[in-house]
Amino acid sequence: MQVILLERIGRLGQMGDVVTVKDGYARNFLLPQGKALRATEANRKRFEREKSQLEARNLELKTEAEAVSRKLDGQSFVILRQAGDSGQLYGSVSTRDIAEALTAGGFSIERRQVMLDRPIKSLGLHELRIALHPEVLPHVTINVARSSDEAERQARGEAVTAKAMDEAEEAAEAARRAAEALFEEGAGPATEEAEGEEPAEDGEAE
Repeated sequence: MQVILLERIGRLGQMGDVVTVKDGYARNFLLPQGKALRATEANRKRFEREKSQLEARNLELKTEAEAVSRKLDGQSFVILRQAGDSGQLYGSVSTRDIAEALTAGGFSIERRQVMLDRPIKSLGLHELRIALHPEVLPHVTINVARSSDEAERQARGEAVTAKAMDEAEEAAEAARRAAEALFEEGAGPATEEAEGEEPAEDGEAE
């Protein structure tokens, strides 16, 4: 289906561009959201008549979005979830969950504005973008943890899910070094004594 874009849409094009999209995408998203019109002759004329108002409205929305973006960009939001020792969640974090977390943090965000390719299914820090406007896409960090304390540790850069494994590896390495040191201490004097002794030759002993 050919449509006339009423605003900039990702990789599709700019306002006023006539583009070809899949019918489902047009019917389920572009047309009902008021982001495009069917590319009919009547709608082409309508767009030309309303172009100046659309551009003015777009500029107004962009300015508002930029004001929010300055406050939102770089912010971190904690979402608590249950997870196993490996860090895999019992469930997932969806766009709805993220929108609710941002809204609770003082930003009015709808789930459709959360740019998430697939649900989050593991603990950790997850960066993503929020579409405040087609041209304003601030980044936020979603800190998924099992507790507030764990979220703080993750924010400091600690890998909480790998911590136990790292500690076990460090303990094993320390034990190995201790064993090597003990072996060297035990073998050292005997070796030195052997090297310092010279066998007595016949006739030298008085």
